[in-house]
Amino acid sequence: MLSENPSIHAEMKGKPMKNQEYLLNDEEMRRFIIDGYIKIQTDFPTNFHKTIFQQIEDMFENQGNLGNNLLPLIPEIQQVFSHPAVHGALTSALGENYVMHSHRYCHFNPPGSSGQNFHKDSYEGDEQIRRHRCRWMMGFYYPQDTSEEMGPTAVLPATQYYETHESAHAQPELALCGEAGTVTLVHYDLWHRAMPNQSDKKRHMLKFLFTRLDEPNAPSWNSTDPTWQPINGGASSEGPEVMWQSLWNWFYGKQNGVKGDTALTEHDLPALIAALGDEDEVVRLNAAYELGTIGAPAVPALIETWRKASGAGAENKSSQHATFALSGIGGWSSPQLSWLQTHVTYALSAIGGPAVPALVEALGSDNESIRASAAYALGDIGCAAQEAVPSLTQALRDESAWVRRHATEALGLIGQPAQNTVSALIDLLYDEHYWIRDNAARALARLGPAAEAAIPALMDTLNDDNRYVRFHATFALKQIGTPEATNLLFDHLLTSRWCPLTTSHSAF
Repeated sequence: MLSENPSIHAEMKGKPMKNQEYLLNDEEMRRFIIDGYIKIQTDFPTNFHKTIFQQIEDMFENQGNLGNNLLPLIPEIQQVFSHPAVHGALTSALGENYVMHSHRYCHFNPPGSSGQNFHKDSYEGDEQIRRHRCRWMMGFYYPQDTSEEMGPTAVLPATQYYETHESAHAQPELALCGEAGTVTLVHYDLWHRAMPNQSDKKRHMLKFLFTRLDEPNAPSWNSTDPTWQPINGGASSEGPEVMWQSLWNWFYGKQNGVKGDTALTEHDLPALIAALGDEDEVVRLNAAYELGTIGAPAVPALIETWRKASGAGAENKSSQHATFALSGIGGWSSPQLSWLQTHVTYALSAIGGPAVPALVEALGSDNESIRASAAYALGDIGCAAQEAVPSLTQALRDESAWVRRHATEALGLIGQPAQNTVSALIDLLYDEHYWIRDNAARALARLGPAAEAAIPALMDTLNDDNRYVRFHATFALKQIGTPEATNLLFDHLLTSRWCPLTTSHSAF
């Protein structure tokens, strides 16, 4: 069992001061990039958490677990996530305009439970699209003191970038124990589990989700040093250092990774390309991001590797869609081919702007896997991929659901619509796949006032069959922010609002 390093993961005690002082510092931000979690201790009175705990108990006794309606039932929980220390950490990791997702859940771990296996969470309202760059986070809140015997949540630090069980389980387990009011914020893809509850006490953990609205263009934490500094000690003293440095630069708003900070040249390309298919996941990640540091000279070789991997997998096309879901961005049944496809895409994303012309060309490929991966990479590049917007807009009408999904998300991440982008996104609010409709609503929310033409369709979408599509349509209307959108939004919310005081025992 891993012990926390108190000099690094110091608990952020809440006290009256300017919110700016609750932002992470450079060392804390570097540690989050590596280990994937931030632990915070809020300073509410003990009775505050006892009251929330008792309301949770009443919910289970009288109504069962209400899941997403937990917050409107117990609105005091919002104060926990609005606490300056929690808000400051979320701002540092997700930017100033982060969003609380509509999914939340009370995870009850009863006495005598056997716990869970380590896993990554699914994405509510979407398919399982993993990204290294931090655009989704989870928050774990304990309303009671939680010891290791009570079955706390445990994490495998520094595993958010790993897809394989072998790589994840090479890291030691860390039990997230703490007093009532403890909040742990984690990168969405961090491996975690509920530990066995070996006590006679109930353990509740409230899980909330948060998403990034704006791509970073400057540090959103208290930064004094723009350079990446390796950190000794912690959960992972050896790991994909080049990847961490690239992610640091992305958080800083530098679009092209660590280009120029490397001695690697075109002569290193063959060995690095071969390493993308290595059995060791750390080797694959290092190779992808080292290729990213080479920049534009690496692009032709990476595109050619894509084509070869996709062509080699063409004979097993029946498994393509399953592998898309597993790998997150596209691939084939052979593990090595999937690794190649995935890590080539990471490399192109890390290269950034210099890779955009080749990725735009790849959007026109006859191969579905290449088109989908190109759209994924363009979205991951973000604002620097603005020249791809017309081609991505055209890709919204692709016959492949995966291409449509990745192109939709990419247009939201880039945030600069072409003339017909909004109308094409409106059409996808009626797509047959809920996860494409959800991405369309989220993309329109990111476009804000530029998506004004979508107001009538978003009003229709408030009655979608999927609860998360409804939420993001609601949020899109808020972000559009015109008087018409605001009035329609208030009319909807006044009709649908939940009254926490109204129960079967107090009906009116």
